[in-house]
Amino acid sequence: MLNSVLGAERLRLYVWASLISQILIVVTGGAVRLTGSGLGCPTWPECESGSYTTVPALGFHGVIEFANRLLTFVLLIVAILTYLTVLRLSKSERTGLVWPAFALGLGIVAQAVLGGITVLTGLNSWIVGAHFLVSGVLIGIATVLVWRFYGEWSFESTKFSKLMSLVIFPIGLVAVIVGVIVTGSGPHAGDSDTPRNGLNSEFLVHIHSYPAYLLIALVLLQTVLYLRSNGTPKFAKVMSLVFLGVLALQAGVGILQARIGLPLGLVALHMFGASLLASMLTFQLLITRNLLHKK
Repeated sequence: MLNSVLGAERLRLYVWASLISQILIVVTGGAVRLTGSGLGCPTWPECESGSYTTVPALGFHGVIEFANRLLTFVLLIVAILTYLTVLRLSKSERTGLVWPAFALGLGIVAQAVLGGITVLTGLNSWIVGAHFLVSGVLIGIATVLVWRFYGEWSFESTKFSKLMSLVIFPIGLVAVIVGVIVTGSGPHAGDSDTPRNGLNSEFLVHIHSYPAYLLIALVLLQTVLYLRSNGTPKFAKVMSLVFLGVLALQAGVGILQARIGLPLGLVALHMFGASLLASMLTFQLLITRNLLHKK
């Protein structure tokens, strides 16, 4: 029984489940905010005073918020299974897998506590933003797990490719952070009585667009270089094309939602895209980590 659950053959499932579930909880967290259910459970760690589960009086919003809280336990179970499976590997097989597996479980607990603080502060926009950024970090860690599982995908990149990869990552990070601040200034606060951060949304949208467009230009250049290079492996070319596609989708959705007034569906899609972006930023940095990696 133990071998069937924690056997080495299960690790592929667990590392991908870790990454997918970390992205999924961002989407469900977005559903909580977009449906105005951020205070559906008005306290924490209880949902309602005297009850750890939602009660009929909390209605639809209580169900949505409580369901999102339950998903945290799913993530934690996946993280625990991943960590225990890694520990059962031989010393050589688990090299580089232990710390991200452990950090992911620890981060989920920290994220749950931060989520509780978010509720207790009445959905303060800055704490809500920090909540999303921590999710981005956890997505990055889960991405490292996938990368490590496949033997640290890397290739013999040029110095220019290495430099581009190092530049792309912080620019992408700036674009995400500014996007989070934009979100804190706009509607969809998670509750009708929650104040926003008071900043000018229209101005911030323009500021957000600058690193975003620069990021697209750099990834486009990186993709062209990879496709033209005979020394770039297929997985790197595919990954770069996917990265470019995610950015194009993000840009298109961002422009459209700004023009037609932030409809819920587009905002949710943009949050999903931001989660994919966190993963792709990490992947593109990792695959060029070993600058003269032996073939």
